[in-house]
Amino acid sequence: FLFVPPVEVKIEVVIPEKERSKEEMSPNGKASPLIYKVNGTARHYHLEEHPIASNPYHHPKDMVEASVCHVKDLENGQMREVDLGCGKALLIKESGEFHAVGHKCPHYGAPLVKGVLSKGRVRCPWHGACFNIGTGDIEDFPGLDSLPRFQVKIEKEKVYIRASKQALQTQRRTKMMAKCISLSNYNLSSTNVLIIGAGAAGLVCAETLRQEGFSDRIVMCTMDRHLPYDRPKLSKSMDSHPEQITLRPKEFFRSYDIEVLTEMQVAAVDVKNKTAVFKDGFKMEYNKLLIATGNTPKALSCKGKEVENVFNIRTPEDANRVVKLATSKNVVIVGASFLGMEVAAYLAERAHSVSVVELEEVPFKKFFGERVGRAVMKMFESNRVKFYMQTEVSELREQEGKLKEVVLKSGKVLRADVCVVGVGAVPATGFLKQSGINIDSKGFIMVNKMMQTNIPGVFAAGDAVTFPLALRNNKKVNVPHWQMAHMHGRVAALNMLAHGMEISTVPYLWTAMFGKSIRYAGHGEGFDDVVIQGDLDELKFVAFYTK
Repeated sequence: FLFVPPVEVKIEVVIPEKERSKEEMSPNGKASPLIYKVNGTARHYHLEEHPIASNPYHHPKDMVEASVCHVKDLENGQMREVDLGCGKALLIKESGEFHAVGHKCPHYGAPLVKGVLSKGRVRCPWHGACFNIGTGDIEDFPGLDSLPRFQVKIEKEKVYIRASKQALQTQRRTKMMAKCISLSNYNLSSTNVLIIGAGAAGLVCAETLRQEGFSDRIVMCTMDRHLPYDRPKLSKSMDSHPEQITLRPKEFFRSYDIEVLTEMQVAAVDVKNKTAVFKDGFKMEYNKLLIATGNTPKALSCKGKEVENVFNIRTPEDANRVVKLATSKNVVIVGASFLGMEVAAYLAERAHSVSVVELEEVPFKKFFGERVGRAVMKMFESNRVKFYMQTEVSELREQEGKLKEVVLKSGKVLRADVCVVGVGAVPATGFLKQSGINIDSKGFIMVNKMMQTNIPGVFAAGDAVTFPLALRNNKKVNVPHWQMAHMHGRVAALNMLAHGMEISTVPYLWTAMFGKSIRYAGHGEGFDDVVIQGDLDELKFVAFYTK
């Protein structure tokens, strides 16, 4: 894991044949998706007509062509950012062939020229998303969109790129998707695919089904009041509002007939009758089911745990409220977890004081080892964060119902206006206890490499599962990373369509604190040695976890 000359060419945006045929497959009837907003038991179904968007890349006036370099300017295995006047492209030469695609990662806009080119794919330097240089398609995550691909031609030893102005400006391409053939014929209480959970796994599953030409009904349900959003930002960018971090706008779900039931909790699954029973008694039959419920934060069990201003960061509203209450006040964070440490880093400049309480002797010890953990701790201490290690909270004291003090088992009393709890999480699978779906002793759903459970037609994905990890000899692991949830959703969708796809991706996570980024690739659980190259004190190093 790692802390981390102008030219001339021609480009045209080309839709791969496979996707063009999908576009032709799309029904063009007037059926529209039903996004239902469910409030209590009253349900309002809105059926709206929506025009089918025409392909933006077919207008000649939208096209631009430019000479970008000489054929000898690039060696095999080299990439170059080139300017076409109204936008840039990434020019790549591999195995003697030139390719041109968007130059920014659609996830957070990283410059792909600083990434890694290998075996026909370019990998993002920030968060590891991976794109096929021939098609622009996203092949590893995070992120939802692919890169636009541009046409390259060689004339008189010069490289030309022909491109759509719109694609050069947006730097992203949403794959062609099917639509639902006729929603008006459906019984509202039955669906072909039901997805429980609207995080990354659930959303990628729904999108992948549509990308593969699936034109039957898809319903997603979530306990959240929002459409799917970028959950990692809750602790990294705490004052983001829900609309700023939404993964797809409302119009997207309408356009592709992906129905979303918000504020709906599934209470039980009857696998024999292929039915999900909701908390309010509503029942929905399904043909294929994906369970992607994620996890539930652990609460404190000490005296006074009900006092006001004690938070688990679960929603954008939680994060926003904490920032508001913490500004110029005293904050105590319980647990030096990723969430706890990211919150501490975010609030360090805003709060009057930030204290972290942790049972271990250094943060991240189990994950990063003692030496790296100490280096991270030192960085926090130099940013005014105080640590109280190898102790726990014994009591939360209040004044007029609101938090006033946090009492530690060591006897220390900390002044506190706000407390954020980050002591880990448990899989949100309690509703499956009597279902017959195999769950391990910790509550994780056990799946195979195709994300299938022991029940035919029932799949599971994301933070709530254990799955066989190829790079660790198929050891059953739980990997609660944002990138992995995306991949689980994709693999589950492809196997609902009987593609026989097995997961083989490498786990990847990142965290950002005080302007430093820590990136971790692989699965080092059970390491017995850490080999460090570089300078730990300067936080410029690579650490290898070995066994």
